[in-house]
Amino acid sequence: MIRLIDGLPDNVIGFEAVGEVRAGDYKSVLDPAVDAALEKQDKIRLLYVLGDDFDGYSGGAMWEDTKVGVAHWSKYEKIALVTDHKHYEEGVKAFAWMMPCEMKVYAVADRGDAETWVAE
Repeated sequence: MIRLIDGLPDNVIGFEAVGEVRAGDYKSVLDPAVDAALEKQDKIRLLYVLGDDFDGYSGGAMWEDTKVGVAHWSKYEKIALVTDHKHYEEGVKAFAWMMPCEMKVYAVADRGDAETWVAE
């Protein structure tokens, strides 16, 4: 599932993936939050946490993730991924050059640094 992270600065939206993320999580949580943020501002900053309780994505969820990224391609200003899952870290680092925004990966232990960076 995907859940919203509360208590972030107004210019940052945050999500934490827990257990298995499914396509419906995008439709019920992530998509509406991104759309609401874009109604208030032209660009968004995103904090995304794949912590110890994250088990992975269903095939449908991976497709939804791609659709969200492409639909709002030019609207991202900064993205901070927080994870100790090496294959996601390596994947993001390999393709970060393609993103139209700054993107950094942080270890779970450095989540506070990620929150600071993405809000700056």
